[in-house]
Amino acid sequence: MNHNDIYKKITPIFREVFDDDYLELTPDLSAHDVEEWDSLSHIRLVVSHEIEFGIKFNSSEILELENVGQFVELLLTKLD
Repeated sequence: MNHNDIYKKITPIFREVFDDDYLELTPDLSAHDVEEWDSLSHIRLVVSHEIEFGIKFNSSEILELENVGQFVELLLTKLD
């Protein structure tokens, strides 16, 4: 799976969590850019991706993330 595949798979999840059918994901997109991105929606994002990809994140991995690009890189390492 490559970066483009990941973005195609995660975009619908982000759109559902934030209830925004037009949300466009970019590597630099962060919680500061999305008004609805609070601690609860962050947890929903993490859990939704764990379910979708059949993986688990640990707390330190999630706390280190600063943007969508870093999240995609983390997903790619989990899927190898």
